[in-house]
Amino acid sequence: MAESLMETNASCGGPDSRAVAARLAALSHPARIEILKHLSTSSSCCCREVVDRLDLAQSTVSQHLKILVEAGLVRFEPDRQRSRYAIDHAALADVSASVAALVNSCCSGR
Repeated sequence: MAESLMETNASCGGPDSRAVAARLAALSHPARIEILKHLSTSSSCCCREVVDRLDLAQSTVSQHLKILVEAGLVRFEPDRQRSRYAIDHAALADVSASVAALVNSCCSGR
């Protein structure tokens, strides 16, 4: 049943439920929220800059950045020896719109 609901939602022009769920899952860790907050303070930054800001190991920050990149919420740009990361503002806006549409559809009968 859930499968057919996801297919119906996507076929009606709504956002793909799987894609929304994947992005929400990427947002479900406090460290990733903090990383997004830090990335929002500049146009882009390297992993080391995030590590310096948060009390996390470089490998942990790299893993969280990888998850955010795979979810499409953060863009990765190779830059010589250091990679640069930047928020994908359109992707975050899409998540916001999807959550708002879900809340509106679930609460519209109240």
